[in-house]
Amino acid sequence: MKKTSWWLLLFLSISVVGYALFAYSVLPLGNVVHPDMKAVYQQKPLLIYTHVFGAVVALALGPFQFSSKLRQRYLTAHRWSGRAYLLFGVLFGGLAGLFLAQHAFGGLISQVGFSLSALVWLFTGSMALVSILSGDTQAHRRWMVRNFALTFSAVTLRMYLGAFTAAGVPFAEFYPLLAWISWVPNILLAEWIFNRQESQAVTS
Repeated sequence: MKKTSWWLLLFLSISVVGYALFAYSVLPLGNVVHPDMKAVYQQKPLLIYTHVFGAVVALALGPFQFSSKLRQRYLTAHRWSGRAYLLFGVLFGGLAGLFLAQHAFGGLISQVGFSLSALVWLFTGSMALVSILSGDTQAHRRWMVRNFALTFSAVTLRMYLGAFTAAGVPFAEFYPLLAWISWVPNILLAEWIFNRQESQAVTS
């Protein structure tokens, strides 16, 4: 990953981490979401906090996993942070997100979109673990890139949310769309990068 891209990734990730820590540690639960979603937040606080703080762990640790310099210099720290990322971030955050998806605002479209997002997040995390345990570091890196692309949906969702709100689009109209565009383009971009790298390797 290019240095500029890595710093941008880190900045956006840490910005959302800081927002989440403030919103869910300082403010009353549900104060930062749309009024139509507040009831679910207050009815299922354990799932909300597990999902949010799981995502915070993954989002905070993820960028550092992709720094080759840090990985080479601090390999043991890389391995332990990777375990924390997959266990406390992806596993806990993903399972809680999967249960919460069944109550997502926006009906079936939102529920299916967020459910698939959680399932693919859990699946790619599992494949990243399986591949590194089998010694396939190349496959492990690919699965981790896919997985973090889904973790990064915490950032892209808020970017789209801000854009739609600023454009004056009613919340009830655009929110079901967020359940899909917050993560599908991310994973497609990851696959495009893989294909581009393979094409460059063949032609070089």
